[in-house]
Amino acid sequence: MRIYSRITGTGSHLPAKIMTNADLEKIVDTDDQWIQDRTGIKQRHVAVEGETTSTLGLEAAKKALKVAGITADDIDLLIVGTTTPDLIFPSTACLIQKGLGCSGITAMDVNAACSGSIYALGVADKFIQSGQHKRALVIGAETLTRMVDWTDRTTCVLFGDGASAIVLEASEEPGILSTHLHADGMNDHLLNATVGVSTGLKNEPNGGLKIRMKGSEVFKTAVMTLGRIVKETLKANDMKKTDIDWLIPHQANLRIITATAKKLSMSMDQVIVTVDKHGNTSAASVGLALDEAIKSGKVARGDVLLLEAFGGGFTWGSALIKY
Repeated sequence: MRIYSRITGTGSHLPAKIMTNADLEKIVDTDDQWIQDRTGIKQRHVAVEGETTSTLGLEAAKKALKVAGITADDIDLLIVGTTTPDLIFPSTACLIQKGLGCSGITAMDVNAACSGSIYALGVADKFIQSGQHKRALVIGAETLTRMVDWTDRTTCVLFGDGASAIVLEASEEPGILSTHLHADGMNDHLLNATVGVSTGLKNEPNGGLKIRMKGSEVFKTAVMTLGRIVKETLKANDMKKTDIDWLIPHQANLRIITATAKKLSMSMDQVIVTVDKHGNTSAASVGLALDEAIKSGKVARGDVLLLEAFGGGFTWGSALIKY
């Protein structure tokens, strides 16, 4: 008998502070129309003093646990997808574990940039399928605005902060049908951060940490790669494009989302879009979109969902789910 990982609860948390495109016009050479035309973004949430990746993730986790009708004592696995951890160590997962008060369980971070939540789902799913764990809390959380260069109009307009959480439970009913995870470090120069612990920090504000991106190359690669993983996912499950009820993509850029939907021959009415409100929240974005889709009533039990993401590394992944 196959053991499935079934979603029993979702949650999300966003900082209260909102930065609109009009706000950005005051600090960098840009304008609202330029940003919307190229990205589809209208605003993003920004963490303030006292808010960190772990505090955002903790609040999202509490909401997901409440929806699932369980407590932190009921989970035995906690995985956090993030590329902006509070500290080098302890892991953000350990910090959230402390906040939840569920010591002793497996807790770890996964860094796959914008694909972090898909990677974390894949890892948690395999642990549950193995029988080693019964209930997992999968979190995607980021504070990307802490590493943004606010003088670079090509990148600072893109990113926002937030967190999402998903509760997975072992079940005989179908849930996660398959996950597909990939990476290619050969193109690391197209999207990366400028400094690190081992390579060394700089005597500059924020240690010289910035995001570097060659936008047009990333766009082309993302669209092509996501098209391939859609085909791979459908083939692995002997399904057709028409079998998918909802596409829930990483919220990086509306043009990428639209291009992916076109490859699936899907109407945008079947695509969950939150990038206009949240910007690119990296590992948090797919979970944020999923939580909003469920809470709004768009996604219902029994629907087939295709989650997919592409991020720095490059990394990419998908999860096919019967909700």
